[in-house]
Amino acid sequence: MGRIVVEQIITADGFVQDTDGGMKFMDAAPIDTADADQLDMLRRVGAIVFGRNTYTMFAGYWPTADPVVEPVANPINSLPKHVISSTLESAPWGDHAPAIVESGNAVDTLVRLRSAVEGDLLVWGSLQLTDALFRAGLVDVLRLRFIPSLIGDGRGPTPTDFSQAVITQVASHTGSGWVTIEYEVSTQERATGDS
Repeated sequence: MGRIVVEQIITADGFVQDTDGGMKFMDAAPIDTADADQLDMLRRVGAIVFGRNTYTMFAGYWPTADPVVEPVANPINSLPKHVISSTLESAPWGDHAPAIVESGNAVDTLVRLRSAVEGDLLVWGSLQLTDALFRAGLVDVLRLRFIPSLIGDGRGPTPTDFSQAVITQVASHTGSGWVTIEYEVSTQERATGDS
């Protein structure tokens, strides 16, 4: 059984979404196209999980991304993908295998997938989904990819009603102005042995 890894791109002042719900701050940040740290992380991933909106963003770009320019395109396109959605009927991924639409309860689905998939489950973006996972105490690892951008206001990486969790830094990486910090997450329930 693998871990549930939540990864968010976050501004240097702590926001994963701007006030209008978008990520315009990405335009100001040069991307580390070598992305050696991401490639290493993706080697431990057994499947990628998206919410509907993040799936739409990724499916509009990654299936045709040039792997020579962006080496992470190959693992992103070849890994099994699941989309948590009650509205999608299918989830095509260009010329690659489609994602599997999971229409059931998000938390139950992630518990099932964690038991069924060999390797980590990587949840990218997908704030409604990650909110539910944080509330349920199911996030094992939080990877924050800080970009050199400040926006002053927006939404943070956890739900506003999230109870306290203890996090332990287990890794950090830098590249082209980006800093990735990886934390193991211990909710209060885990810390006290109640889960």
